Amino acid sequence: MSDSIRTPHFDAIKLVWGLCIALWVGIPSSLAQVAAPSSQAVLQYAQRQEIFQPNVATGGMVASDHYLASEIGANILKLGGNAVDAAVATGFALAVVLPYAGNLGGGGFMLLHQSSQNVTEAIDFREMAPQQSSADMFLDHNGNVAREWSIESTAAIGVPGSVAGLLLALERHGTMSRETVIGPAIALAQDGFIVSPTLARLLRTHADHLYKSPPNRSIFFRRVAHSKCEPIVCPRESLRPLAAGETLIQADLANTLNRIVNLGADGFYRGPVASRIVDTINADRGQMTLGDLRDYKAKIRQPIWGDYRGIQIASMPPPSAGGIHLVQMLNMLEQWAIASDGWGSAINLHRFSEVAKLAYADRATHLGDADFYPVPIHELIAKDYAQSRLSLINETHATASEQIKSGQPKTQESTETTHFSVADRHGNLVATTTTLNLNFGSGWMAEGTGVLLNNEMDDFSAKPGFPNAFGLIGNQANAIAPGKRPLSSMTPTLLFKEGKPWIATGSPGGSRIITIVLQFITNVSDHGMNIASASAMPRMHHQWLPDTLWLEQGFSPDTIAILRGMGHPVKASRAAGRLQSVAIEGRQQFGASDPRSTDGAAIGILE
Repeated sequence: MSDSIRTPHFDAIKLVWGLCIALWVGIPSSLAQVAAPSSQAVLQYAQRQEIFQPNVATGGMVASDHYLASEIGANILKLGGNAVDAAVATGFALAVVLPYAGNLGGGGFMLLHQSSQNVTEAIDFREMAPQQSSADMFLDHNGNVAREWSIESTAAIGVPGSVAGLLLALERHGTMSRETVIGPAIALAQDGFIVSPTLARLLRTHADHLYKSPPNRSIFFRRVAHSKCEPIVCPRESLRPLAAGETLIQADLANTLNRIVNLGADGFYRGPVASRIVDTINADRGQMTLGDLRDYKAKIRQPIWGDYRGIQIASMPPPSAGGIHLVQMLNMLEQWAIASDGWGSAINLHRFSEVAKLAYADRATHLGDADFYPVPIHELIAKDYAQSRLSLINETHATASEQIKSGQPKTQESTETTHFSVADRHGNLVATTTTLNLNFGSGWMAEGTGVLLNNEMDDFSAKPGFPNAFGLIGNQANAIAPGKRPLSSMTPTLLFKEGKPWIATGSPGGSRIITIVLQFITNVSDHGMNIASASAMPRMHHQWLPDTLWLEQGFSPDTIAILRGMGHPVKASRAAGRLQSVAIEGRQQFGASDPRSTDGAAIGILE
């Protein structure tokens, strides 16, 4: 999974592009006008102590991994839409401008709070295993896992859920028509947009992955000089991926989006789009039927709830592991004075590492699709279970992962991913994480649709104890079965303070997502940071196996030396995740796009 790398002067480029697109979508004529600070915000600026500051608005805020998508969502708020309308518009726009992660051919989770009804609910639109799937489908004749089958082949493709999930949210809680919220994404696909340095880099590094699917060659590639072949049949050496500054046009994707506007979910899950998806999958190793697509349904689920130092946390239930383990780790951390430890101290990082090992060990054994496996949800998030696990932690020395086993509750038991958050002026919050799994998913595009397809089947446990692409171990709870949804680390999360909606947040990052969100929460709660500072601070990660404590750049060498002295196998980490967060404070909304996201932006509207 690949995270964005900041390039010199790109913020200035983003501003210029933002000004142009703002005029096009009908947002006020400059970004300064869209997100201009109120007088109260100016006062806060004069008195501020923190280096990083969120954007401020009074008419709603959208934070996403691409500024064009954020601007489209913000324009929906300006037109009178609510947070769900803006979130759905943002989600469809990301399917156009973020082809490596935003999608129609993948899936995800949405967590939302509707203040007028005082309703908080989770929408599960995770991909599903086709009916012809089997537990041993990625094992070769020797019983070994054939990793290329679960990543590169069409057998890796699960039944997509993004279209169903976004439309279900719009039907249940939106106020606008499909045409209004999807129209801007159609225009972006038809007219094209300028390829950013980030997208150009990913197209370049994944060129071979994309080339294998003929429809990709006409969309993401150009002929090299003097080549006269048609792109769809050109040999690889005669094509180059789109470069930064060139225009990406996706006419087939625009047509698919138009079908969704006109026919709703049937425009994707039935008819010619569905037929082309099935034909593409079945032409290689995959086995999917029209019935698999026709029968797909997004599900409404109850959130996982927790309480951390008086802050209420609502997060995603299975098939996400995120909510359970987020609450589980917070329950353990609550026993210590995290604020007194000091941010980034050795003891602080030691404690985070140790609780993460325990939670990820439980993940390997107890977590899967709760529709297929009796996940002990209530037991895992219980305060007394956290207390029992704490007894395994040595305060002065790291515990080797090989010595840690999953706990025994009282009853039995991805870059690639993107996140966006929305707050409106009515107090509604939406946090949504969607994914194709790895960058550009399986790399296969359904011919004539513009739809890149996921490789989400790799998130199942292909064989007990065998790691997936992110090094995560799984067992029977996450074994492949027809109609089952693979376990995920996606953790869209809402925070409530004094019973009122406060923050929506989430991040991409594969197996690191849960610890990313965990550290964000402790940054705002224990260390009193605003959402911009909480997003920008360096991060740690441990996931039990492999036994490695990953640290981003920015921690003190002295701290690292102490950690190594305590027995932690510390390694330098790449920049991990891209938090997209919004907050509500009184009549103002705040937004922060993680500085690790070079294309991201938080954009607000003034009333």
